[in-house]
Amino acid sequence: MDKTIVVQPEKCTGCHTCELVCSFTHTEEFNPTRSRISVINFEKIGFAFPVLCQQCGEAACMKVCPVGAVSKNAVTGAMEINDSKCLRCQMCTIACPVGATLYDPVANIVAKCDLCQGDPQCVKLCPSGAISYQAASVSSLSKRKASAARFTEVFEEVG
Repeated sequence: MDKTIVVQPEKCTGCHTCELVCSFTHTEEFNPTRSRISVINFEKIGFAFPVLCQQCGEAACMKVCPVGAVSKNAVTGAMEINDSKCLRCQMCTIACPVGATLYDPVANIVAKCDLCQGDPQCVKLCPSGAISYQAASVSSLSKRKASAARFTEVFEEVG
């Protein structure tokens, strides 16, 4: 069974540790702008929400790629980008409904969460336990939907 990252925003402290761990894991530098996870902070109401690739079943990034550079890893279930095929057109960054696909101008690649080949480092080092890696069961899927609904409500309030 596929596993997925589950976010519990009510546990997130907005510390950005996940961003630093991710950027270091993938780029060997602590640079949140190069991270494949972003923490959105709503300071006025004390709410933080980690945003990363949801490894969508019907992935918009994969559908819009004109050269088929985005594919699902059969082992981890992660949507991955083949850098040698990728044109850097960034259509996938536009198509991503949560904004979790990004262009890294330093490395000249399009990047997204690849689940660290099945061993997500952000999960291991999240000090508050706001990020977990679980079997993609009905319960975790419903938890993700509930989290997304809360995020939408907060965004509408603050927006």
